Amino acid sequence: MASMIFSECSTARLLPLRCHRSCPALSFSRRVSLPLTSSRLFLPSLSFQPRASSTSVSVPITATIATESSAKVIDGKAVAKQIREEIGVEIARMKEAIGIVPGLAVILVGDRKDSATYVRNKKKACDAVGINSFEVHLPEDTTEQEVLNSISRFNEDPSVHGILVQLPLPSHMNEEKILNAVGIEKDVDGFHPLNIGRLAMRGREPLFVPCTPKGCIELLHRYGIQIKGKKAVVIGRSNIVGMPAALLLQREDATVTIVHSRTNNPEDIIKEADIIISAVGQANMVRGSWIKPGAAIIDVGINPVEDPASPRGYRLVGDVCYDEVVKVASAVTPVPGGVGPMTIAMLLSNTLSSAKRMHNFN
Repeated sequence: MASMIFSECSTARLLPLRCHRSCPALSFSRRVSLPLTSSRLFLPSLSFQPRASSTSVSVPITATIATESSAKVIDGKAVAKQIREEIGVEIARMKEAIGIVPGLAVILVGDRKDSATYVRNKKKACDAVGINSFEVHLPEDTTEQEVLNSISRFNEDPSVHGILVQLPLPSHMNEEKILNAVGIEKDVDGFHPLNIGRLAMRGREPLFVPCTPKGCIELLHRYGIQIKGKKAVVIGRSNIVGMPAALLLQREDATVTIVHSRTNNPEDIIKEADIIISAVGQANMVRGSWIKPGAAIIDVGINPVEDPASPRGYRLVGDVCYDEVVKVASAVTPVPGGVGPMTIAMLLSNTLSSAKRMHNFN
């Protein structure tokens, strides 16, 4: 069933989406296979029934801040470019000082075009900053043990500092078992249970933070948006984005509420937020009337909607009705060009951090 899109914000219709796995707690849409650049972003749609409207290294951002109406447009592409440049400088310094070059290994199973595109984009990003990239491409019918064997080899390879298993995996494989096989010291995606556990505990530090949530917080930092003491709402509770994003905001001393598919009157809760991170995969769900004036909005959603005027027949929109919220918010990320570019930048950052940690390089 396709998610609904509100006609007041756009006349386009959502394309049918194909989801890679079911989740009993959430109502999923199906997802089309699109050549996006995000790392492993699979966002479940939430079936909200809104009421009708009544009417990390943090440095000052050098990118141009675009302004539209009252909101700053948070330029994720510019921030990601700056981060990649910083990473490239650090890698060159590390290579000159100790002769070590960070290495990232990616395991791809099957022949999905979107997954192949993701992997290709990661390789290009690695090449651009000077990270060595390794790839294992296994056929769709490969056994689970063969995937585990590849992970084991990379776990033991000292030239590999980060391992990423491209999702989704074929249906005959146990995704949890495979992801847990990645050594925690090379879990640059940050999804290992021990990394998430450390993220959740006060006084503990994870070796890695999941890339997309980390990118969201980095955008807030680089645009000078205060988090401490603010009311933050995370829309969505996935293991990949929503839950770790809420944990990160809590670490930054925000007062955090998670809105999900069973939340009553979500718009009332969202309207109290100073900071909103939306990661539900439902086009234009968050309306301008839901937004507190001056709120900062990070839109993680990447949703294809039909658009006859586009050469591709569709265009990408976020979870937030951009044309409405830009008139109310103080800052907002566009889609595309907001959070998406940050995900791969954070993956490169995690890989560099892993290499530095393994070789005691500061």
